[in-house]
Amino acid sequence: MSREKGNIAEKIAREYLISCGFEIITQNFYSKFGEIDIVALKNEVLHFVEVKSGKNFDPIYAITPKKLQKIQKTIQYFLMQNKIDRPYCIDAVCIQEDQINFLENIIL
Repeated sequence: MSREKGNIAEKIAREYLISCGFEIITQNFYSKFGEIDIVALKNEVLHFVEVKSGKNFDPIYAITPKKLQKIQKTIQYFLMQNKIDRPYCIDAVCIQEDQINFLENIIL
């Protein structure tokens, strides 16, 4: 996915999350381990959101076990750097054509 398409998908995801009552804390958080697309807060729980989009395939399949490992390492770095100790989960917003699928807590 090109950076431009990624930016558009992330904008759609942010707007969707805000409409669902999430507060956006930050976006595009980078570390040496990887990137987190969106960090949001709802009901005192931090949500680390991976955004994926695609036309001819279900974008959820782009979130691989290796990608999840990078996300988890990046989350630990984010929490340590910001001295945060609160519940969190990893979510995904998958955008396919005009459909938005929000998958909460994709790792149990």
